[in-house]
Amino acid sequence: MFQYFEWNCRADGSLWRELAAKALELKNLGTTAVWFPPAYKAMGGDADTGYAAYDLYDLGEFDQKGSVRTKYGTRQEFLDAVHAIQEAGMHCYADVVFNHRMGGDETEEVEIEEICCDNRNCVQSAPYTIKAWSHYKFPGRAKKYSDFEWHWQHFNAFGANANAPDERGKIYRVRNKSFSGEVCFEYGNFDYLMGADVDLYHPDVRKDLEQWGRWFLDATKVHGFRLDAIKHIPSSFYKDWLAYMRTYAGPTRELFAVGEYWSGSLDELKGYLAAVDGAMRLFDVPLHFRLYEASQKGASFDLRSIFDGTLVQDNPLMAVTFVDNHDSQPGQSLQSWVEDWFKPLAYALILLRQHGYPCLFYGDYFGNPGDDKGNNKLVSHRKLIDDMLQARAKFTHGDQIDYFDHPTCVGWIWTGTAEHPQALAVVMSTGDDGAKRMKTTRAGATFRDVTGHWPDPVTTDDAGEADFRCPAGKLSIWCMC
Repeated sequence: MFQYFEWNCRADGSLWRELAAKALELKNLGTTAVWFPPAYKAMGGDADTGYAAYDLYDLGEFDQKGSVRTKYGTRQEFLDAVHAIQEAGMHCYADVVFNHRMGGDETEEVEIEEICCDNRNCVQSAPYTIKAWSHYKFPGRAKKYSDFEWHWQHFNAFGANANAPDERGKIYRVRNKSFSGEVCFEYGNFDYLMGADVDLYHPDVRKDLEQWGRWFLDATKVHGFRLDAIKHIPSSFYKDWLAYMRTYAGPTRELFAVGEYWSGSLDELKGYLAAVDGAMRLFDVPLHFRLYEASQKGASFDLRSIFDGTLVQDNPLMAVTFVDNHDSQPGQSLQSWVEDWFKPLAYALILLRQHGYPCLFYGDYFGNPGDDKGNNKLVSHRKLIDDMLQARAKFTHGDQIDYFDHPTCVGWIWTGTAEHPQALAVVMSTGDDGAKRMKTTRAGATFRDVTGHWPDPVTTDDAGEADFRCPAGKLSIWCMC
């Protein structure tokens, strides 16, 4: 999977056109699916990354929030990009934000009670009335595609009071409503995240989101969804919504789904998968945190344990593995950036391994100039990632044999098959120059390091063994000549 955006992508409306133009290039990398950023109008109009969801029916078609297009382009450019990706033989996954809405058009008076931010089970005020930005009229769309308008009763809580606009950091929960018991229990209950918190038990809300799903599938023909912030959403909602969507799509159209449950706890991820009866895969956030920790600790991190406590180790069929994404990059609230020196090693651990569904991040591959002040510039690792992608396509056949037997130097072998006889060896070191004696199934075979990190070739002995080396703090990918 290729995540084709990062937080500071240019806001000039060119991304959809760029993506369409690169469809064949992505296909030739070995990409099988592309994760698109949110395609609908968000609160910030053409400058908004898309997670401050405003109108899910506006894909860059209507003059709302100060623009017609989104940050990434117009509706037609989005549809053209989807078509180009599909014509190239890849699947398209759309980013979906259901937890919250932002940028309401008018205020309404709502009776609320303040909730303690550190313990969401604690009410810390008597009921009183606020003016909440809870009426979503979508005037620019003028009821096209849907005549549903959102009002205060369609939400659980709000983060702003127009009567006291300078107040910050408060949670105003609608009186006589409660938070869901089917969400993460961080802060006692993590139903509320930001903005106007959608009441996903409300029948009108469920009906509208089902209607939107039908409309979106018909309009875009996407193959699946990346689901945002699912630990803040009742698990029964997605269990029901995905079942409804798959029934609508029919038996011949598979709908993929992967959820973002941002937690380093494997037990939490396993609990969520059980709660939704495996209706979606999950991003392997515990693995991301292991990679981040390894990049921080260097030689003091035990590489033998890199997969301990991860979803890909526990349930590989349900794990979407990744190194970094738009949330973990520098400057974001979930910043946990894998250091650049370790990033090639991290990508080898997801791209050149048997298990998991690996996701490649736009910023790691293409780099990015950063925001308009040049902040948070991302370094491109394209050359080494290309080496891995070519090795993945040509040499990851047969059995994978691991040599995770040293705290700072590990490796593995792909044995090859009769049909694909060329073997592959990977070795990496977080300490000094590394050497790993590994056994292949090929005697007298010559291997070269395609990364160029180790210049001299290696030839296996009569037993098929050789010492495969790599420089300090790097990796080498030894492909059989």
